[in-house]
Amino acid sequence: MNMKEGESSSYQKIRSMTSLKDVLEVATSFEASARDFYQDLIPKVSKNFRWLVEELAREEQCHYDLFAKLSKRDDIQDAIQAEIQRPVTDGKFADAIMTPDLGEQPDDQAVLQYAMGREHLAMNHYRSLADSTASGPIKELFEYLANEEAKHKEELEKLYYETIHSGGV
Repeated sequence: MNMKEGESSSYQKIRSMTSLKDVLEVATSFEASARDFYQDLIPKVSKNFRWLVEELAREEQCHYDLFAKLSKRDDIQDAIQAEIQRPVTDGKFADAIMTPDLGEQPDDQAVLQYAMGREHLAMNHYRSLADSTASGPIKELFEYLANEEAKHKEELEKLYYETIHSGGV
């Protein structure tokens, strides 16, 4: 492919853009994969942590429902066609749709570490999207989700600290 001077930067600029529709599709898949992962994990985790994994599955289902509901709203169809700067977290976020195999009897520490990492990634990604999205219901959703993920991460970190330092793992 022969490029003239200046075309390379234009090409890079185009590659750095994405549509909100694509962002919403990836986010919906991210939440669905997390929900399914946690649902499949419920019978495998220790009884001490089953409540947590059930709660994580419910939270991911709620996030999935928010995206599904938003994408069907008639009043935002024009907005979701808008192009935005691709967040720096985009690749990692999309890769996180693939979930790890924690085995048939994952230990509590591994479950907590995975959940904390996923919440951290989602928090950063949704914050980045909120910062790059125009005012309106989509921006509000990303801000809400970034704050929710931050709360979840904080709760998981507290539980992790309590579990590790009480000798629970």
